[in-house]
Amino acid sequence: MIDRQTPKEAGYRWPAEWEPHVGTLLSWPHNRESWPGKFEPVPGVYKKLVTALAEVEDVHILAAAGDVLTQAEDLVGHIENVSIHAIPTNDAWARDHGPSFLEAPKGSPWMAVDWNYNAWGGKYPPWDDDNAVPERLSEKLGFGRFKPGIVMEGGAVDGNGAGLVLSTTECLLNPNRNPHLSQAETETYLCDYLCAEKILWLHRGIAGDDTDGHIDELARFVGPRTVLAAFEEDPSDENFEPLQENFRELGKLTDQHGDALEVIPLFMPQAKYQDEQRLPASYCNFYIANGIVLVPQFGDDADEKACDVLQQAFPDRRMVPIDAIDLVWGLGAFHCISQQIMK
Repeated sequence: MIDRQTPKEAGYRWPAEWEPHVGTLLSWPHNRESWPGKFEPVPGVYKKLVTALAEVEDVHILAAAGDVLTQAEDLVGHIENVSIHAIPTNDAWARDHGPSFLEAPKGSPWMAVDWNYNAWGGKYPPWDDDNAVPERLSEKLGFGRFKPGIVMEGGAVDGNGAGLVLSTTECLLNPNRNPHLSQAETETYLCDYLCAEKILWLHRGIAGDDTDGHIDELARFVGPRTVLAAFEEDPSDENFEPLQENFRELGKLTDQHGDALEVIPLFMPQAKYQDEQRLPASYCNFYIANGIVLVPQFGDDADEKACDVLQQAFPDRRMVPIDAIDLVWGLGAFHCISQQIMK
């Protein structure tokens, strides 16, 4: 079912990630070009991720028929609470090609937002299977779809579940996404389809990020007015200036009631490289699941500090640190490869 109303008109809500999940969506890795010369460890990282998630919620994995499906079944198909669906994808970044799941008002059907997807501004063709994921998944799981008809990726937006959406101008106002939309028109779509009252904007992303500044590498809501923000304290690092600017900007922003945000620094790891390419290693790419937080680790002195900050933000959840240095060679980490399923 495709609804002609907007979610906001129909009384839906985009929940915060820390609210109860029905499950987590993943797409099994298979595109070796995403991890050139270093693909072999990646399925093992997924196994660790799936094992941790399946202890606390259902895990739905998309894997095309053939060798991809066989590998997923061999590595994680035996784990309780794991369902593998024979749905093809072009790549593994479920955060961006998956739908945005909504909370339905009482008596209304389960719905999600089916955005258009163009592989971060047409960078990595083909993307036809990725763009078809929401429709194909809806047939498997039984949810309906709102279709706004604009390009959007899940990693480009973060919400507090109470009417605030945080994004970046570098990404959403980039002409490679929706060149026909102004900032005001973009905000209208976000308010209508993510059920927001106010859109908060940062500007520049981190070095090595090929998504044009996804917010899930920069700043994340961990409460209705609390934001963890990537923070670089080394003036010689190329992230220093943009992250300092973003941090200052967050300090000026207010919620939908005009109250200031509480902004907490989440210190960056030291610069990480693979084949002389700067990697977008950021602790902001954590993933919040039922009762746990998956925290990327980069073999860095700041790893433990990141876990401590997140533990303070979520005192009732267990921190699950997992090595992400192999995964981030694909230019993303745990938040980039996962999408929460809400209802």
